[in-house]
Amino acid sequence: MSKTILIIDDDEKLNRLLKTYITEFGFHVRSVTEPLKGLNILQTTPPDLLILDVMLPGMTGFEVCKKIREFSSLPVIMLTARGDLMDKVVGLELGADDYLPKPFEPRELVARIQSILRRMVIEPPLKILSAGSLTVNLDSHKALLNDKDIGLTNSEFSTLALLVSQAGRVLSRDELLQNLKGMDSEAFNRTVDITISRLRQKLGDDPKSPKFIKTIWGNGYMFVGDKPDSEKK
Repeated sequence: MSKTILIIDDDEKLNRLLKTYITEFGFHVRSVTEPLKGLNILQTTPPDLLILDVMLPGMTGFEVCKKIREFSSLPVIMLTARGDLMDKVVGLELGADDYLPKPFEPRELVARIQSILRRMVIEPPLKILSAGSLTVNLDSHKALLNDKDIGLTNSEFSTLALLVSQAGRVLSRDELLQNLKGMDSEAFNRTVDITISRLRQKLGDDPKSPKFIKTIWGNGYMFVGDKPDSEKK
C-alpha cells in the first residue's frame, strides 16, 4: 500500500511541482495552501508524513508543528525560504524530524522522505525493550514511562531506542547522528543535542543527576537506566 504525503505550503506552483514529482515514486500526495485545512486533514485522515512550510498565511509552520505535536508523532519535514541556523534549531526543538531550506532539489526531498519512512519500519516486529519503569516498543514506535505514553517524535524514538539497546555504552554524537540519517547534518552536533534535550524533558530526566541519559563530556551520551531486562518478539 502506497504511503500518503501531505504538503502544507502556500506556494501553489511548488505544490503542483512536488505533487507531480513525488507521485512518480509511488506515493499518494495531497496538498493544501492553508494551515487550518492541513490541521483538519491531519486530525481526520492523517497521512504517513507531512511536508510543512515555515512561512504560511495566518499561522507559521512553527505554530502548526507545535499544534501537531499536541496530538501526533507524525514525521514532519519543514521547508523554509531562509537557511537561518536558528530556524533549524527552532524547528527541531518543536519536534520536526528534518529541515530543508529552499531552493532544494526535489530528488533530495524524496530521499529524505524515503529515509524517514524506512526508519519507521523496524524488524523484528513486536520487539519490546524494558528497562525498569521505561518500556520501548519497537513495533508500535512508542515509549512508555510508568505505563504512560510519553509522546515521542520519530527522531526522538529512534535515538532513545538506540540508547536503550546499547545501555552502558557511550555513543558518540557521530553515531547518534548517523542513527538520525536523513536529517540535515549541517545542523552539526546540535541536532543530536536538541534531540537529547527533548528526550530528557519528556522522560523527566535531570542532566545534572540523570536517571536515564548521561552526558559523557567530550565523548557523547550513555543510557544509564536499567539495562534492558526483556526482549519480546
